[in-house]
Amino acid sequence: MQIFSTFEHSTYLELAITSLEKLGVKKDHILAVPLENRVEERRLFDTLHRADGISLFDKGAAIGTAFSVIGASVGFILEWGPIYWGLIGAAGGFILGFIIDYIIFKVVHKRRKVVKGKQSEVVLVVGCPKELVEKVEDVLWDHLALGVAKVDE
Repeated sequence: MQIFSTFEHSTYLELAITSLEKLGVKKDHILAVPLENRVEERRLFDTLHRADGISLFDKGAAIGTAFSVIGASVGFILEWGPIYWGLIGAAGGFILGFIIDYIIFKVVHKRRKVVKGKQSEVVLVVGCPKELVEKVEDVLWDHLALGVAKVDE
């Protein structure tokens, strides 16, 4: 059986490995792989094949619609007419909404750059006989593993 678990890089990981060795798991059957966390900044514009759930289009579309209705209504009184003022309102509202989303993304999300909660930094792979699976899982959970999974060979 193989047991996969993720840990923060801390002394609990070292204690877990030591406890596994005391349980009877050989050093050759324990593999700890450190993960490299993302350091590149998110892209502002999504593509067809890659989207991250952040949209700079939503507020622009909503504010553009509202401004186009207001512009068309006021356009009946103004010189250029309702069509031009509706288009001007739509463009102005879209640009205003886009700028608001851009500022929110750049300023507010920069402050929340640190992920809330715990991040997995190390993947621990343990190969052990079926008799030890429950004990190994208990040891991993007791040493604050973030997640544990087992795979039958």
